[in-house]
Amino acid sequence: MSALTIVMYHYVRDLARSRYPGIKGRTIEEFEGQLDYVQRHYTVTTTRAVAEASRGGRPLPPNACVLTFDDGFIDHYTVVVPRLLARGLSGSFYPPAVVANGGRLLDVHKIHFILAATGEHLALADRVIELIDARRRDIDLPTPETLKSEHWRASPVGDRAETAFIKRVLQAALPLAIRSGIVQSLFEERVGVDEAVFARELYMDVGQLRSMVRSGMEIGGHGAEHIWLDQIAADEQRREIAATCAFLAEVHGGVAVDWVMCYPYGAHDETTRRLVADAGAALGLTTEKGIVRDLGAPLWLPRLDTNDLPLRGDAATVAWTIEALNLSGAAPVAAAR
Repeated sequence: MSALTIVMYHYVRDLARSRYPGIKGRTIEEFEGQLDYVQRHYTVTTTRAVAEASRGGRPLPPNACVLTFDDGFIDHYTVVVPRLLARGLSGSFYPPAVVANGGRLLDVHKIHFILAATGEHLALADRVIELIDARRRDIDLPTPETLKSEHWRASPVGDRAETAFIKRVLQAALPLAIRSGIVQSLFEERVGVDEAVFARELYMDVGQLRSMVRSGMEIGGHGAEHIWLDQIAADEQRREIAATCAFLAEVHGGVAVDWVMCYPYGAHDETTRRLVADAGAALGLTTEKGIVRDLGAPLWLPRLDTNDLPLRGDAATVAWTIEALNLSGAAPVAAAR
């Protein structure tokens, strides 16, 4: 097969005029520029077509590309879909069930807005350590020295060491109850908006997702609770995947056929892949950086981040091309976002 490029997006908004211009995302102008680039160099296709090709059916077109949008942000409904429809393109969208059903703000997104609302991340990292120390009397936790030695380094997506440290510690390095409590404290300190109100403004709802399906967009699974699947037992994974399927049935008005699992945080293991296959998933999307060279492992597909694409339609405006990236078949890494 010819190469398949799957591109991953999160926030796409008018950042300069938003309440949180520090959020890491694509501006509308950058998104339009990337669509120009994609339409010049690729043929946009669907996950349905990829699933068919993976079973030996109709091959994908040359330079096939799938546009994917994670986390169920309202940006996707108000900004992305109208621009895709205007160009005759389709996109694949992956909302966690819990956010589309309303009232709940995911910790990972609380962290994004804590960072966006805080100008000095070095001081914020000190505050995180202070909040960890305040909880140390109740539970054995890693020391600040241990946490810094393991997590204080810049990230591959361009975060400075202190920013990446905050994300890694609050997303995965501490026990769930501890990190959730710290995130909530920081959200109240730094953002100070009622969580239910914030969630209603941030995410799409089921009605909006259904209208997207009617317009030709694809809606796939991104977990029910948006948790690290490779960190929980098989029975818990099974329940999470079953809840994901139930949510997709609600969106699609019945059991989803050839549904796609976009692993939260890109995190999956052999058990995850077996369970999503048993539940009828045709494809699995990771956060491993790469281009799909064959479809022999359809439940383990790499993607490129939007930051890996040029921001303008003319590839000559940048000093590198996608093919110049080091896209060897490295094992997937669940990255802090």
